[in-house]
Amino acid sequence: MKYPDNILEVAALLPDYMGFIFWEKSARYFEGPMPELPKSIKKVGVFVNEKSDSILDKVTQYDLQAVQLHGQESVAFCLELKNKLGTSVTIIKVFSADETFDFSVLKPYEPVCDFFLFDTKGKLPGGNGTTFDWRILQNYPSSKPFFLSGGIGIDEIVAVNEILNTHLPLYAIDVNSKFEIEPGLKNISLLGKIKK
Repeated sequence: MKYPDNILEVAALLPDYMGFIFWEKSARYFEGPMPELPKSIKKVGVFVNEKSDSILDKVTQYDLQAVQLHGQESVAFCLELKNKLGTSVTIIKVFSADETFDFSVLKPYEPVCDFFLFDTKGKLPGGNGTTFDWRILQNYPSSKPFFLSGGIGIDEIVAVNEILNTHLPLYAIDVNSKFEIEPGLKNISLLGKIKK
């Protein structure tokens, strides 16, 4: 999310989470004042290889309820951040997935993250607008709940529902580029369809 009026329009749909990207190289980079949001919406700060103190500053400045780590953050870094943030801020660790993804890398992160998020491996650390082969999730070895991301649009909802009918602990879906008019500007009528 990027534009105040659009943020409020999306907030009226009452999503569970709303993401704000604090990576300066992103076309969706967020800065400036944030509109007041309903308390039920958890504000997520998205960071890419950021220093822990900078993350803490944004958490305080914007009253974030979650941080999404979208870079190559180590287990040690996640532990340090968890200790600094305490239990009031959720840590979501992102992993870029393709057919060669090694699920064994997840194990050390389990104690230091609240959720995993699987996104499509691409040129950018996110927002590439393409899906990965979700069949690889059949190899998911963890009970840690996860977010599913990467090119999810209206046409992918049937496949998402199929995953919900499996044993996999899919917690939430992360929608972005396929619901945009331009980077950071969401199509409200299209988003309204996904809420039904």
